[in-house]
Amino acid sequence: MSTTTKKSIFYFTPQERIDLAISYISLSIAFSFVLMNFRLIGGESLRSPILAIPIAFIAVGTGFVCHELAHREAAKNYGFHSEYRAWYPMLIIAIVFAIFTGFILAIPGATYFFGQNVSKKQNGVISLAGPVSNLILGLILIGIGLFSPSEFWAIIFLSAAQINFWFAFFNMLPIFMLDGVKVLEWKAEVWLAMILLSGLLVFFPELLFYFLGALI
Repeated sequence: MSTTTKKSIFYFTPQERIDLAISYISLSIAFSFVLMNFRLIGGESLRSPILAIPIAFIAVGTGFVCHELAHREAAKNYGFHSEYRAWYPMLIIAIVFAIFTGFILAIPGATYFFGQNVSKKQNGVISLAGPVSNLILGLILIGIGLFSPSEFWAIIFLSAAQINFWFAFFNMLPIFMLDGVKVLEWKAEVWLAMILLSGLLVFFPELLFYFLGALI
């Protein structure tokens, strides 16, 4: 195992800070255009940027940035050096694609880690950390949304939660370059549990609200 000194989660190299900031802003802009074509939780049309923009920036800020940081911190926990790097051509494509099609095509970059003799378990745990962070953040955003002082903010936080669940589900798909492939190679039962749970939250969110209603 590498003997790399583990730095604080708030430590970023200058290049990593720039890459994360540009990726965050670019993806938020792309998602703003996409969201104006959909209806999310609450049933209101998001064609107005007044709703679409804050949802996009909150959802991407939590769903993307925290996802990548979760990968990075899991890798650092094993003693590996890890940093996020943006793929600038793909960020441009994401914005252009969103403007002209109303759909998202986002492969903004990746969190790389460097270590010797990386095991399947280590690779799987590092890959799993991102989608797990999305599920946790989604549940936190739902809690904030349910206790928001106005319907406007409730729609924003609940919709951002829904997007976090979608991030988790999408990244758990067993497709090359996505997290699901590495988790599946490590433990099939963990992958199955994660994709089923995230899939339920994406496609049947009413089950979660029914459960929360029963608790409350």
